[in-house]
Amino acid sequence: MLGVTDLPTYLAGLALIILLPGPNSLYVLSVAARRGVRTGYTAAAGVWCGDTVLMTLSAAGVASLLQANAVLFGIVKYAGAGYLTWLAFGMLRAAVGMWRARREPVVEQEGGESGGAVERPFRRALVISLLNPKAILFFIAFFVQFVDPGYAYPALSFLVLGAFAQVASFLYLTALIFSGTKLSAAFRRRRRLSAGATSAAGALFLGFAAKLSLASG
Repeated sequence: MLGVTDLPTYLAGLALIILLPGPNSLYVLSVAARRGVRTGYTAAAGVWCGDTVLMTLSAAGVASLLQANAVLFGIVKYAGAGYLTWLAFGMLRAAVGMWRARREPVVEQEGGESGGAVERPFRRALVISLLNPKAILFFIAFFVQFVDPGYAYPALSFLVLGAFAQVASFLYLTALIFSGTKLSAAFRRRRRLSAGATSAAGALFLGFAAKLSLASG
């Protein structure tokens, strides 16, 4: 079908890959839990745009360039790890603030954010997606297995595979967003729970940063 081979196997592998936890999905879940459905979808849109860019770069051969150029790969890798670390420390600082304010009355805020900091979920999710060279390499390594080398229009094959990936991502992130909003009421009522969850998210982001910094091309 349009140069795509063994579609059932691709879909099965895609489902497993989508379900694996990563910084993108964790960030969307965190935003939805803290700020609600609409802002959760704003963050998810950043993920989808970032993934679209990565798929396009992979189809254009940028993944092969990264794989062949150790210096370029290292620059992108450490930039991504540094950004994830910065986000992690931001979450940990927020958790400390929540813990210190745990006995204060809960005040509902229109924007759902405390501390006066302005968060831009779309931009953050987009940057998290783009500063991940392993994701670029993954897309090309995974997609190429299901593209018929004899098909005259390989770009169309990549487009079909990418469309399936985005649909799967949409369904998964939607489930995370609505799961997160169910947690949001409990987080608003219980500062200790919110601080603990935010600390756990920060620790996971530190783990993602360490894993990315140790990755090889």
